[in-house]
Amino acid sequence: MAKMIFVNLPVSDLARSTAFYQAIGAEKNPQFSDETASCMVISDTIYVMLLTHDKYRQFTSKKIADAKTSSQVLICLSADGRDAVDDMVGKAERAGGAADPGPKQDYGFMYGRSFEDPDGHHWEVMWMDAAAASCPQSDTAAA
Repeated sequence: MAKMIFVNLPVSDLARSTAFYQAIGAEKNPQFSDETASCMVISDTIYVMLLTHDKYRQFTSKKIADAKTSSQVLICLSADGRDAVDDMVGKAERAGGAADPGPKQDYGFMYGRSFEDPDGHHWEVMWMDAAAASCPQSDTAAA
């Protein structure tokens, strides 16, 4: 069975965050969603758990960082091509996110951009031509 990843994010407005992730192509899984959490399916192996602050606090006693002023994590998703990178960042911006909070990366064989969701969580979207980079597909760092 392929490994799965569940990215848990604290959000200030669950409905707004759910709508944002749906706008960039994620599907809400109602089986694992309620008034405190939305399970957003990015792919068969990647899930984003949007959690109200009260729900998030059930998993940690640490202070919840404000992702608009502090960096806690950089999440990177792979894309099928340069156009797919631009498409996802465009969708994020149209849905209320911020496009390109980090520098664009263009190395010819690798292209990446980034966006922030409405709570300031930083996502990167990266395409890489594995053959041109001379590395096996399974060794790429992007999810």
